[in-house]
Amino acid sequence: MKNPSKCVTSNIRLAAAVWGPLSKSARIGLRELITRHGLSVAGGDVQLLNDRWYVTHAGLIGLAKRKHCTGISVQQVSDYCDPATCRWVFKATVFKRLGSKGFVGYGDADPSNVSLMVQGAELRIAETRAVNRALRKAYGIGLCSVEELGSLSRSTGRTTTDERSPKPYPQNGSSNGQPRLRDQLCVLIRQYGLDPNLVKAYAADFCGTATLKDASRDLVESFISHLATSAKENRDGLVCKLNSYAQSVEVKP
Repeated sequence: MKNPSKCVTSNIRLAAAVWGPLSKSARIGLRELITRHGLSVAGGDVQLLNDRWYVTHAGLIGLAKRKHCTGISVQQVSDYCDPATCRWVFKATVFKRLGSKGFVGYGDADPSNVSLMVQGAELRIAETRAVNRALRKAYGIGLCSVEELGSLSRSTGRTTTDERSPKPYPQNGSSNGQPRLRDQLCVLIRQYGLDPNLVKAYAADFCGTATLKDASRDLVESFISHLATSAKENRDGLVCKLNSYAQSVEVKP
């Protein structure tokens, strides 16, 4: 990093543009992630949810590449898997150098500990969680990753979290303890590389309101679920749909 100070400043400005003004603790945390691990906001390496930073799978993979990681081994832990109930457990081992012993991480997923947006993809989520945990151990990142976040069970109030993850989310208007709708939308936009302005225009049209902020919570939740499904099943088709709103976005004052 040739100019750490300039890099930190530009990332803080970008983060403020995406998530709004940052608290002092958020700025300090972001500075640490940039200077120590080379993570960046522009690269989608981190997410800010409820004033806490989370690393992303893309950020961890990028870090492993910069550190010349020699390999990642992933295997299913069959004894703890139950396809009938969509429960999956994986073990991942990260090898930082040739001949190294490796850093091990486990990841599990089932309908009770994933958000409604990604239910049906538990196998892939479990694998990603395992890889993320192994990478965090290998490169000394104590932050929980976005993909490891569990959802609060509506029926039991149980939450699944990483041992170093923060306390469960405050309600923020949510009845199930999941991240705020705005944060959920930001995660989807980052994950699938979507244009945020076009997504907002599409959301308003989907909800039948002049702007997204005028829509009811139920409508926004329905849109987020629709967007997640569309992005997962046919991203190219979704992008074409979003591009149809480009002209209406451009003519707005």
